[in-house]
Amino acid sequence: MINRRDLIKHLSTVPLLGGFLGNGTAEAAGLLAKAPVRNLAKELGIRTFINAAGTYTMMTGSLMQDDVVATIQGAAKEFMMLDEVQTKVGEKIAAITHAESAVVTAGCFSALTLGLAGVLTGMDQKKVEALPHLEGTGMKSEVIIQKGHNIGYSHALTNTGCKIVQVETVEELQKAINEKTALMWFLHIQSDKGLIKHEQWIEIAKKNGIPTMIDMAADVPPVENLWRFNDLGFDLVCVSGGKAMRGPQSAGILMGKKQYIDAARLSMPPRGSTIGRGMKVNKEEILGMYVALDNFVKMDHKKEWKIWEDRVATIENAVKSVKGVVTEVTVPELGNHTPTLKVSWDAAKVSLPVKTLQESLRKGNPSIEVMPGENNSLTITTWMLKPGEEKIVASRLKEELSKAVV
Repeated sequence: MINRRDLIKHLSTVPLLGGFLGNGTAEAAGLLAKAPVRNLAKELGIRTFINAAGTYTMMTGSLMQDDVVATIQGAAKEFMMLDEVQTKVGEKIAAITHAESAVVTAGCFSALTLGLAGVLTGMDQKKVEALPHLEGTGMKSEVIIQKGHNIGYSHALTNTGCKIVQVETVEELQKAINEKTALMWFLHIQSDKGLIKHEQWIEIAKKNGIPTMIDMAADVPPVENLWRFNDLGFDLVCVSGGKAMRGPQSAGILMGKKQYIDAARLSMPPRGSTIGRGMKVNKEEILGMYVALDNFVKMDHKKEWKIWEDRVATIENAVKSVKGVVTEVTVPELGNHTPTLKVSWDAAKVSLPVKTLQESLRKGNPSIEVMPGENNSLTITTWMLKPGEEKIVASRLKEELSKAVV
């Protein structure tokens, strides 16, 4: 097994903090610079684009920071024991997020499945191997969620074999709790769609001895959300790694109470005969996720926000000069919490269906992705733009809208 001294010696190219690995960002960057440049996107005919839409999985999430890429490349040069990497990194992540324990998962969806698996099985290896077949095992089999929170991601929970029980009111919740209840699950981005809020959900769960889990996949920024829900008292907290934090798109974090994290790891690779065997996350992604999280927490968020606002203003000022075009800037409260520009137009003055505009931007050079809306409108975010791309988006949008003025 590789010890700490060997890690420092051999992985000085990986810019991890806390003494786990050395500060060799420059050397790692040198490795990247020496690598032969091969443009596979061009070679294979894969379209690349300016992302003015957001951190959507179908658009491959976000772009990793240079530190994260250098970490991944450095880690790829050495063998390590996977459990040791998870343990060491988990300790660092837990300290940052005010959690008892943490583990890097194969995305947030994986964190949901694995977290519930840990709740169901505890440290019983026979139960681990039985999942998702609950009958006759003595394991609980129901997860309670609010009806307004059931938008599809709860499928990660039914992967364990559990049944979803939907409730709307406090009275329905209290009636639904029984000897089969394994977990009470909460979806933060839909918290305004449910009658029961975070604190009351936790309070009722604790009174009945039921573990709680919250899915906050896309709900940073604000950065404080990374520890807010641990501080509130949720037993398990799940978040995506490849969105605002700009870690590997295939990584996420499961954090919370140590007893559940330890149990969840029994269903994770490198172990076989488990429901989580296919949810593999390797050393490169684990280490890269830690660096991304650490960088995100330490960054100047006020400065970053101002950059986003300035980019939005550049695009807004360009398009609203077109006759018949109206703009509005809002900030979603719960998820994708960034300055968001809505562009809409009067069809009597600008004859341009939004789908046509979307295709024109997509087929242009460079290609641009935006999110189409209803009634001749679209939305734009700027947090995934590279410096200067806001000018390109502004110019192309104005061009296409101006051509359609009646």
